[in-house]
Amino acid sequence: MTAAMATPSVILSSRKAGVVRLIGILGLVGGLAFLLVGGLGWTTVSSQLSDEDITVAEDASFLGGAPVVGPFSAYAQADIINHHAMEASGGKTYAQLEQDDPTRPTVMTASLLRASLFTSILAFGVSAFAMGVGVLVALFGWAILTLVPGKNATV
Repeated sequence: MTAAMATPSVILSSRKAGVVRLIGILGLVGGLAFLLVGGLGWTTVSSQLSDEDITVAEDASFLGGAPVVGPFSAYAQADIINHHAMEASGGKTYAQLEQDDPTRPTVMTASLLRASLFTSILAFGVSAFAMGVGVLVALFGWAILTLVPGKNATV
């Protein structure tokens, strides 16, 4: 066997092996908890959007006619709301409109709807991030557990 193929080994005391094993278990459990919480967050936001019974406008640049239940459909609806508001206001934002402009309430409502949809998009992103971190942390915990010798192992 060559030196490059040799398996390096580290001898851990029983106490240190127990600490490393505990860290592995905590990583595995913590990662699974992150995965669960992220999934619950995603499901909750999707369910709440679904309960609103919103459909992406047919003239949207993508996903026209689709129900708003996820980040992409929420973005598509926010985008077309902006398009319609700009069309109604002659290309002006709420802040650019005169106080007595009759389209001002419509543009304000559009702005609030878009902000709500963007908040849901952000919630989906945070949930996806939590799930991704959960998978990584669980994998690191599992890897640690596979590397540390068992309680009854002899070295």
